[in-house]
Amino acid sequence: MKDQYSRRHFLGASAALVAGAMAGTSRVFGAPALIRNLNKPNSLINGVQIGVITYSFRDMPDQSAEATLQYVLDSGISAIELMGGPAETFAGAPKNTVDMKTVFPLMRKRRENQTLTEDEQKLLADADAQMKAYRAEVSKWRQSASMAKFEQVRKMYNQAGVTIYGFKPDAFGMQSTDADIDYGMRAAKALGANQVTLEHPANDAHTLKLGQAAQKHGIRVGYHGHEQQTPTFWDTALAQSPGNAMNFDLGHYIAAGQPDPLGLIRRKHDRIASMHIKDRQNPAHGKGNLPWGQGDTPLTEVLSLMRKEKYAFPATVELEYKVPEGSTAVAEVRKCVEYCRRILS
Repeated sequence: MKDQYSRRHFLGASAALVAGAMAGTSRVFGAPALIRNLNKPNSLINGVQIGVITYSFRDMPDQSAEATLQYVLDSGISAIELMGGPAETFAGAPKNTVDMKTVFPLMRKRRENQTLTEDEQKLLADADAQMKAYRAEVSKWRQSASMAKFEQVRKMYNQAGVTIYGFKPDAFGMQSTDADIDYGMRAAKALGANQVTLEHPANDAHTLKLGQAAQKHGIRVGYHGHEQQTPTFWDTALAQSPGNAMNFDLGHYIAAGQPDPLGLIRRKHDRIASMHIKDRQNPAHGKGNLPWGQGDTPLTEVLSLMRKEKYAFPATVELEYKVPEGSTAVAEVRKCVEYCRRILS
């Protein structure tokens, strides 16, 4: 009820303000801008950009670019890290027949060295084979993909009040060709992104190649980490090229038992392209992914540091805790945004 009241109060106040502006004299210079921005999201809070990676909406039924945009808007988000699927599907990419909703949790279990049942192993092996064939098909499509479609996605999102700062297609891994990499960076630029993101490949030759390609395109590569993150995890890649950067994951860093995340952020803030935020427990408490405020991740301290020091990189909500019965990913992301808002306001 409180949230509903707040929304009604905000909309009523906004409408009154617009009406007053329109009825006023020519001295009210802000009225046109106010009208243009009415009902558009704003998750830039006291100088800190709160964003979301659209992977957070992986359980939602419609994964199109249009539906994804609506999820973002309903979450109150104004800037995003966009997964490859919605944009590439809009651009005409072949359809992925793999049920990623089922496969994502199994991939996470494998990545975290959790025990997989025999059926889960078979399901994952089948998915891996299908994904290999799918990547080959998409790679062929990418050779002639039109950047105009990605520009249309950018325009659609921008007109709704959402900017795309990051793009994460499956185009930068060890299996990717030089043509894939070039395509992915051109698509990112067409979307308006200043960075592409991927899981750190743990291969120095590949990070060198990606860093050099990013420099050529005038963007940055943000390398994401999980529980393998350490204070020196990104050092080689960062030394190789100014095109290489960090896609730091604060929650996984805590689950890895690493000390002093604030110190890491202070030292390397200028090389952080973006930071994922979630609330995980430390190893002593079980490493769980919990609703925000219940884990050990210093969200308050880190967001307050960003506000104080005016760090420019976005803090990207990544929803990984279990969505409660009766709720949705959109509703939970919105809760995460409001959690950040309370800290930063």
